[in-house]
Amino acid sequence: MKPVYYFALCVVFLFACSEEKKEQPAESKTDKAPVVAEDTSFYDAVPVMTHPADNPWSKEKEELGKLLYFDPRLSGDNTMSCATCHHPDKGWTDGLPRAIGFGGKELGRHSPTVINSGYFDVQFWDGRAPTLEAQAKGPIEAPDEMNQNIEELIGELNAIPGYKERFAQVFGESGITLDNIAKAIATFERSVVSKNSAYDKYIAGDKEEMSASAVNGMDLFFSKAKCVLCHNGPAFTDSGFHNIGVQQHGPLKEDLGRFNVSKDDFDKGAFKTPGLRSVSQTAPYMHDGSKATLKDVLEFYNRGGDVAENRSAFITPLELNDQEVLDLVAFLKALDGEPLKVAMPELPGMTDAG
Repeated sequence: MKPVYYFALCVVFLFACSEEKKEQPAESKTDKAPVVAEDTSFYDAVPVMTHPADNPWSKEKEELGKLLYFDPRLSGDNTMSCATCHHPDKGWTDGLPRAIGFGGKELGRHSPTVINSGYFDVQFWDGRAPTLEAQAKGPIEAPDEMNQNIEELIGELNAIPGYKERFAQVFGESGITLDNIAKAIATFERSVVSKNSAYDKYIAGDKEEMSASAVNGMDLFFSKAKCVLCHNGPAFTDSGFHNIGVQQHGPLKEDLGRFNVSKDDFDKGAFKTPGLRSVSQTAPYMHDGSKATLKDVLEFYNRGGDVAENRSAFITPLELNDQEVLDLVAFLKALDGEPLKVAMPELPGMTDAG
């Protein structure tokens, strides 16, 4: 069995993160002695990516999805691609507090990373898309994002030498449709996986991979800091929604998060738990991009959040000292996977991908 200092992982099965509707967890529950988790695979390396039955993987489909992902012609004015807000060189996000949409308009939320999104149960900060395929459709049509007319897009892609043939090869007679565009993009996005981190190597037995500070941060993560309550499993997310008490920043005076989807008062101000693999590459943080660094994030949690209204009961002051905060930062950096190198493809019908 792997080292027992991971015992706190089983807290996930016992306590707060599931947050049954209308029933907040008692704060005292997190203080009880947890039971040792016997199934250590719970915190193993990420598993092999799976693909849905109605969108099976093929090399040709992934390659087509890569072309579409980087193609600015998917936007209404041919200036924005998926990679504009989710760029490989910026941790598969855009490095900005909040996304810049169509016509240069600042949007209300931070662009979530594509990294490991294929493991998530739902997509977007509010979970409004149940699949990567559904997620891929949303920004293309959204007036504030890529603002594309789908009929015009299909006509344009059919007229571009190379696309029509590729769609026929991958999808047969159905050819170029919005569903097939989304399926190809989602297939490519599922290839964006963070793995083989220093943490994974440490867990596998190479104790030289993590510094003493990172090891101490790991112990804190699974115990005193309570990070494991929501950041658990191989991807370090419960895919749940929680109001952690973030003070809203940006153009939106109020963002109700998951409530906009569920219409349940319990979900007001709740947002999806992000995964933590390669998290040091995806700054800034929070749904509104209001925390510039990992240290800022940990100091926020250490004080128990900033807004009390509807805040989850397990968000309470942690009483971490300065060194413990730095140790947690060191551990989070140890979750960085091997570099995800993706070269800009040569787009059909374009001599310069831009």
